[in-house]
Amino acid sequence: MENGKCNGGTTVKLPEIKFTKLFINGQFLDAASGKTFETIDPRNGEVIATIAEGDKEDVDLAVKAARHAFDHGPWPRMTGFERAKLINKFADLIEENIEELAKLDAVDAGKLFQLGKFADIPATAGHFRYYAGAADKIHGETLKMTRQSLFGYTLKEPIGVVGNIIPWNFPSIMFATKVAPAMAAGCTMVVKPAEQTSLSALFYAHLSKEAGIPDGVLNIVTGFGSTAGAAIASHMDIDKVSFTGSTDVGRKIMQAAATSNLKKVSLELGGKSPLLIFDDADIDKAADLALLGCFYNKGEICVASSRVFVQEGIYDKVVEKLVEKAKDWTVGDPFDSTARQGPQVDKRQFEKILSYIEHGKNEGATLLTGGKAIGDKGYFIEPTIFADVTEDMKIYQDEIFGPVMSLMKFKTVEEGIKCANNTKYGLAAGILSQNIDLINTVSRSIKAGIIWVNCYFGFDLDCPYGGYKMSGNCRESGMDALDNYLQTKSVVMPLHNSPWM
Repeated sequence: MENGKCNGGTTVKLPEIKFTKLFINGQFLDAASGKTFETIDPRNGEVIATIAEGDKEDVDLAVKAARHAFDHGPWPRMTGFERAKLINKFADLIEENIEELAKLDAVDAGKLFQLGKFADIPATAGHFRYYAGAADKIHGETLKMTRQSLFGYTLKEPIGVVGNIIPWNFPSIMFATKVAPAMAAGCTMVVKPAEQTSLSALFYAHLSKEAGIPDGVLNIVTGFGSTAGAAIASHMDIDKVSFTGSTDVGRKIMQAAATSNLKKVSLELGGKSPLLIFDDADIDKAADLALLGCFYNKGEICVASSRVFVQEGIYDKVVEKLVEKAKDWTVGDPFDSTARQGPQVDKRQFEKILSYIEHGKNEGATLLTGGKAIGDKGYFIEPTIFADVTEDMKIYQDEIFGPVMSLMKFKTVEEGIKCANNTKYGLAAGILSQNIDLINTVSRSIKAGIIWVNCYFGFDLDCPYGGYKMSGNCRESGMDALDNYLQTKSVVMPLHNSPWM
């Protein structure tokens, strides 16, 4: 495996791959079948390592460990303060290993090393610190019962054994998004990372052991969605599944949950998010945000602003500025600090994106810039912008999950709102305007879980996000995320001779 290049030529030593086996009950184990699969470096198509391929038998073993840890182990019986101390220790160790974790995600997922080092991995540690702070603040409420002879209160209890299925586009942040609140709530879990990006999850398992997280609380089963993922979704002894990924897979998980033990399901799914640019927007800022919203993380982000609607008064100027700025959007090795976009995660995704670009051309959209693969090695694609896109085109309707922008023109505020909502998805949206009345009207009219005004990707640990329509049924981040891993129990008893009601 090649070393990476940074700062225009400085060699970055790639990480030694230390952990490639399943992590069950505090131990690294081979898959029961002995099978392995290859994880590929998207920079060059070469093999990084072979990973243990878990399937149903391994999931059964991991669930058994998680169930014992929940039913008989110390984790849910600790005070919230005691759990918080261990979760904070876990965060300490993540921060001590930032560079190695950023390198793992760079070689495994094609993510920019500098962004990993200064954004993704610090945010991962931040998730664990945030929910460590919440662990001792989980409580129910006293009920004012309508019958005078009854007294009632509620308890917030951990839901039990959780199956967390992680996507490949943000392997570290999404690991923390699900694992941190589940840990804080007192749950135990089986995590299946995406087969494309398993390396950092296994490293986090190692760090959890070092932090003193009890055996069986965190179990990692690497493998494929059709086997290991399906076994988690249909398992009779898993109490809850949390999944981030495509809408099609989310539907299958919900069906499997329904036909097994009716386990609860949290889904954060696909998107085709609109960015509405109104006539009074700053043109330079609008172009910068549109490019960031669509091409950040090579477009492999569920909230990408892949549908950009520009009001007719500034449409031509915005198009001109977008094309000009797109030429400076450097694609290159993720270890090169001048690169703004690395390779797509794998060959399958690379080919899928290129096929959508061909659909755009064939269906009559105007290709303004990009549209081709870069080089003959690795999975690099030019930032691509289409104009004259109509609502019946595949590039308008489908989630491409790549660096492909569709540009459309609109006239009135009402038309802009209608265009924004003309999708089966409802994950995010952006609004660029200086008119506060217009902003209030539009933000309350768009059917999406998070609206960014004069910014994009305004994520924060304290800010919940999630989908309307076919973009899912839960909220991640913020205190809302704890509810994904808790259930409410009501306790009612007779009240005798009370001096007040």
